[in-house]
Formats: sequence, structure tokens, C-alpha cells
Amino acid sequence: MLYWLLKYVILGPLLKLIFRPQVEGLHNVPETGPVILASNHLSFSDSIFTPLITSRKVTFVAKAEYFTGKGIKGWLTRMFFVGTGTIPVDRSGGRAARAALDTQLQVLRAGGVAGIYPEGTRSPDGRLYRGKTGVARLALESGAPVVPVVMLNADEIQPPGKLIPKIARVKIRFGAPLDFARYAGLAGDRFVERAVTDEIMYELMELSGREYVDIYAQKLKEPKPVPTPVAA
Repeated sequence: MLYWLLKYVILGPLLKLIFRPQVEGLHNVPETGPVILASNHLSFSDSIFTPLITSRKVTFVAKAEYFTGKGIKGWLTRMFFVGTGTIPVDRSGGRAARAALDTQLQVLRAGGVAGIYPEGTRSPDGRLYRGKTGVARLALESGAPVVPVVMLNADEIQPPGKLIPKIARVKIRFGAPLDFARYAGLAGDRFVERAVTDEIMYELMELSGREYVDIYAQKLKEPKPVPTPVAA
């Protein structure tokens, strides 16, 4: 209930008025049935704008830190994600990451829309980075089509680290659905999952026009080791 109140009564109309979304290819999102929206990730606001302009409820996962913040800001952030049906995920991997995928599978098996960022984290510089294979596992285990989605200027509207977004017209583009039925029964095959993931990332590159970098974005965010001083 809170999701629909935020979308159609409390926040949605105001956000549409302010940011005037310019959307291409929205007809590519099926009106019914399970579908995966696989998007590039430029800004915190991506998880706001994509559900805002689709008529269906979109369920994303988000890093668990968004649900554990302190103070008023932490409470508001937590309430927003809870209200929008976002699933917390422990990005340390392992069982927690699998649990998040299992929850997304439940959404798809109920005929819903699952949103996912294949890069696993926000781009540090606007370029498109190597996708993680969770999106492929989700597609192969559910049999759902994958609709590629690109945020074209979200990093200009709300750059990483900026709390207050700049007022500008947000631009979003949806690509044609990708069908991976030819790989039915091959979930768990790491070569197949990498091929599926790379195909999705190629479509995101083509749709966005952004440079593709074949390394994981998280690698760039990891602190570099401090060299040990050499004794004289």
C-alpha cells in the first residue's frame, strides 16, 4: 500500500512535475507476466526514476547499509526503501546474496517485475562496467525475459555523493526484451551465465552509448594498499 501511495499520491506526481521524465521504449516492458529490468547504475536516484515511470511495481535489491543508517537521514532512507518494497542484500556475497536472488525469484514466479543492476554497484565515473552473473542466474532460473534499461543522465542530475539532485529532465531508455529460452536448464553453468550476462551488458552499452570497461566497478572502489616504507 505504501508503495502505491508514494508512487501515485505522495511523491510520484511531484517528481514527475519537477524532473519531467523523457522516456523511450516503455512499450518494451510487458504489461503482464514476469520480467527482469536490468539497468546500468549511475546514481542513487536510479531506483526512484525507473519505478516512477513504469505502471507496474518494480522490486529492486539494495545494499543492506541503506537499511541501517543512523539519525533522521537514516530513518528516512530506511522508510523509503521499505515502503518501495526494496530488498536488502549483504554485498559480502555468499548465502546473503543467494537469499536476495531467491527473493527476486519469488517476485518473478508470482508474475512480478524484478529490477537489478548487473554491475552490482554504482559506476564510479559514468562508464559501464563488467556485469556480475546474478542477473543471468535470475533469468535462467525464472525463464523471464530481460528488458535492458539505461539511465542516460542520472549521474548529471545526482552525482555520487550528492544528496540534493539538480533540477533537470531525466532521460530513460528501454530496449527490446531479451529471451534466453535457448539456455533453458543451464542455470549454474558458469560459461553460459557469463555469456548471458555479457549479452545483457552489450545491450546496455549500445542503448546508453557509454564506454564499456571489462572489469568490475567494485575493484575501482576498493582501497588501494598503502606501500610499506622501506627502511634506510
